Amino acid sequence: MLDVAFLGCGGTMPMPERFLASMLLKYNGRKILVDCGEGTQVSMRRLGWGFKSIDIICITHFHGDHILGLPGLLATISNSGREEPIYIIGPEGLYEVMNGLKVVIPYLAFEIFIIENPKGSILVDFEKDKAVLFENYINTLAEGKQELKAQLEISTSELDHSSPCIGYSFYIRRSPKFAVEKAIKNQVPKVLWSKLQKNEVQDFEGKTYTPSMVLAEERKGLKISYITDTRPIESIREFVEGSDLLVCEGTYGADEDIEKAMKNKHMTFRESATIAKEANVDELIITHYSPAMMNPGEYIENAANVFKNTSLAYDGAVKTINFKEN
Repeated sequence: MLDVAFLGCGGTMPMPERFLASMLLKYNGRKILVDCGEGTQVSMRRLGWGFKSIDIICITHFHGDHILGLPGLLATISNSGREEPIYIIGPEGLYEVMNGLKVVIPYLAFEIFIIENPKGSILVDFEKDKAVLFENYINTLAEGKQELKAQLEISTSELDHSSPCIGYSFYIRRSPKFAVEKAIKNQVPKVLWSKLQKNEVQDFEGKTYTPSMVLAEERKGLKISYITDTRPIESIREFVEGSDLLVCEGTYGADEDIEKAMKNKHMTFRESATIAKEANVDELIITHYSPAMMNPGEYIENAANVFKNTSLAYDGAVKTINFKEN
């Protein structure tokens, strides 16, 4: 089960009833934040999920409406008592930007680990009070005789905006079922079943037993994709293919605003819906509205006529996504 919260759904500038586009994911008590413009921590306080358990912050690009709230948020997290590291992921230029932002937050109670313009997937294991990240880590035996099966895989894709910009895909892996027949066939002692099911490699009576000896095939997990501030380039469709949820920008609702969208490297509602349809996603939620669009609901049909299962984000909305039965 994954909870998705929309902290804001606007672009360019915060409005009295609409904060800047930002998404917060919660899984097993740990959290991932996507983008952090002005006012994001105000929305977080209204949401009531707390600050201390944010392990990863993903930045799409460095325009002010996506990053200017970051120094204040990091200071608040530091004041919350967090001591574990925070990982910040972003496009090319992230080191330079963070060095600038650190001028106003020189003292934090935790380390910041920066992952700039990642190539390949980032695998994440969540522990009780922190996240552990591995770049390009293939499932091998980790120190401590534990077979690493990352709970989360974060992927990125370059987008087409006026500054370096990346989209994100979050794939939450689902634990395989325990296969009694497989365990018996592999002659695994029953005393080891529980620990092997917890993904712990066991040495017993001169033989090594691995979780794969007692677990069935991996089940389909959950895929959430986040695309904002871009034109609808072809690579997006492949990147978000099969997502359970696609959160995609729709800066302009009216079809007549296509020239503005092309000039400013954004998308219309219809373009977002076309991506959702062609990428075979289950659900589309549109976000990142222009401040000139006071009532996005007026234009929902422009998207729904293309992709039926479309809805609009609004500040404070929370959606729970469950694993499918299999």
